[in-house]
Amino acid sequence: MLDIGLLGAGRIGVTHAKAVQSLPNARIAAIYDPIDAAASAAIALTGAKRASVEEILADPAIGAVIIATPTDLHADQIELAAKAGKAIFCEKPVDLSAARVRECLEVVADTGTKLMVGFNRRFDPSFARVQAEIAAGTIGAVELVQITSRDPGAPPVDYIKRSGGLFRDMMIHDFDMARFLLGEEVAEVYATGAVLTDPAIKATGDVDTATATLRTASGKMAVITNSRRATYGYDQRVEVHGSKGMVQADNHRATSVSIASSTGYTAEPLLDFFMQRYAEAYRNELTTFCNMVNGENVAFPTGQDGLKALELADAALLSLETGKKVMIGG
Repeated sequence: MLDIGLLGAGRIGVTHAKAVQSLPNARIAAIYDPIDAAASAAIALTGAKRASVEEILADPAIGAVIIATPTDLHADQIELAAKAGKAIFCEKPVDLSAARVRECLEVVADTGTKLMVGFNRRFDPSFARVQAEIAAGTIGAVELVQITSRDPGAPPVDYIKRSGGLFRDMMIHDFDMARFLLGEEVAEVYATGAVLTDPAIKATGDVDTATATLRTASGKMAVITNSRRATYGYDQRVEVHGSKGMVQADNHRATSVSIASSTGYTAEPLLDFFMQRYAEAYRNELTTFCNMVNGENVAFPTGQDGLKALELADAALLSLETGKKVMIGG
């Protein structure tokens, strides 16, 4: 049984705790959160004890930690956990500064610790199947990836102020997915954006509607569109066009039932929240992490994947500010 320490018992921390609860080979053994109500709710869910970060990292029975604290704590806590010899699962991003991420990853490398970054969409069954079909050669050589990601509504403005903005907080998932599907590193980025849903977002210096066009050195392209407003639900789609055909993953609904009548076709609305849409992905993600900690040879998003996605987000933001394409590493 793998004993895990949970750092952060907010919304995403509880999501991970629920995923661990469903696994036969792992459990949440200790929980850190400075907010009493959050810690108590997570303890009631898991039966774990409450402890400080220092107590969790000093406990020899705890073999791994899940870091689900605010972003500005991630890098420091990764370094502390790495030096304590714990395997680490950390929510994205590692930090909002690429330079700080590089420093952190040096510590991880020096300690030989295993670090997995929480790009849960790689573990969504539909998106994973798309990548598997690409790897099998079903559609031939990849030529064009199209990723659509639109939220039902924007998060609170106070969250946006500290999140790093749309490119670093929302589109970063799509940057990782683009790399996952393209199979090549991105060489250049061109981004556009606007505020179309809420003037309060503009006051933070962010955008709520954006596109990014990515191009690899060989010419493969990915086009990403994001919006903070989709009145019809949580819009998550992927399409990959190749030399022999196309593979796509469409939106999820509660059921696949549709009704036809003289007035036309109707279907159930899209799922309305990322925790519903990606519930299975979160379970698969934590299953992979636990299997990795237990010594299985499994593929998982590394700290370097987290860094590369952040570098693409930084490039997109620079492109938006300058109106020019940005070369990666240039």
